[in-house]
Amino acid sequence: MKRAYLIVFILIIIAAGAGLAISRHSGYVLIAYDTFRYESSLWAALALLIAVVLLVWLVRGVIRLLTTSGGVVNPWSRRNRSRRVQRAIEQGQLDLAEGRWASAQKHLHRAAEAERQPLLYYLGAARAANEQGRYEDSDMLLERALERQPHAELAIALSHAQLQVDRGDSEGALTTLQAMHERHPHNPQVLRQLQRLYRQRGQWSELIRLMPELRKDKVLPAQELAELEKRAWGENLSLAAYRDAESDVGPAGLAALEAAWQQLTSAQRQEPALILAYADQLRRHGADAQAEEVLRNALKREYNSHLARLYGLVRGEDPQRQLQTAEGWLKQHADDPGLLLTLGRLCLQNSLWGKARDYLDASLKLQRNPEACAELARLLGQLGETERSNQLFQEGLGLLDERLLARPLPALARV
Repeated sequence: MKRAYLIVFILIIIAAGAGLAISRHSGYVLIAYDTFRYESSLWAALALLIAVVLLVWLVRGVIRLLTTSGGVVNPWSRRNRSRRVQRAIEQGQLDLAEGRWASAQKHLHRAAEAERQPLLYYLGAARAANEQGRYEDSDMLLERALERQPHAELAIALSHAQLQVDRGDSEGALTTLQAMHERHPHNPQVLRQLQRLYRQRGQWSELIRLMPELRKDKVLPAQELAELEKRAWGENLSLAAYRDAESDVGPAGLAALEAAWQQLTSAQRQEPALILAYADQLRRHGADAQAEEVLRNALKREYNSHLARLYGLVRGEDPQRQLQTAEGWLKQHADDPGLLLTLGRLCLQNSLWGKARDYLDASLKLQRNPEACAELARLLGQLGETERSNQLFQEGLGLLDERLLARPLPALARV
């Protein structure tokens, strides 16, 4: 309110000053050019100038209003096109996040065709098409993205490989990633997806060859990489003793297994997980004596419960010496149920029924294990204690994987 009073007061002063100036002298203005001549008082010329300025301002306002209203009314105006594209982007992203694949594909495709940087919208539309099983549309959208943004070849190829994995085409994904690996050998995402695909396909030898690059480019954390390397070598040992699947000869024998073992470094040949895989394969191929020696030497260097458990499943050249060796570990590891199970098994090999029963009972007191239950049940059955033997067999079955036992049996076919 005070501001309004102030403005009115200032206008009164200006009007009073203008009136005083006009009353004192009217002034004179002459504009002459060639045959044109304009004469008036100063105040009339000023009034005319102000009127012209106001008229120009009014005409500009009317033109702007007509232009703006035309942009709103005209469906093909730049303003309306921009609004439609923005709505398509927002709706497409929302549909993609909420799993409405058909709508997401439609809106994101529309947005991609209208935008100058369409890569993300093409990738989203391709994913939506892939989720619907429209693989040709998905590949077409990726090809279109490559046409529009050829410098984004790597990003498009990585997305294509992931979509191929999602649709179950691991062979196609492998081809795509290997091609990108050749062109971009040190790209972390290429290496990350490639090692993941090798694991899914069980191509452990390929993964082993990739290990130096994974380590050099720090694709995975050091601990995770170390665990992956152990697993790769272990799985490779398991596969090394078998020839190509197309061969009809069968197992390749111990030579292939030994060759795979010798490929390991000295440090790797002391890893318990790799020793376990190697000894287990030796046992499966009938080289129990060699497996016993490998396990004995490894346990002498450093005790490991998993190795101790496997030691009871191999038959060395001298069963009594093998039992004495295992009993030597008992002094420092009397609370290891796996070692007690191994001692029970070795006593069974040496026909020491009483000691076998004591060791197996001690193992079960520390840990209810289905293997210990089965071994003790078998022994008690031979000793004539049928009732307890049956109880242990039932307990062993109950300790097995509940997920397997919980699966219903298929219905019997009726004839």
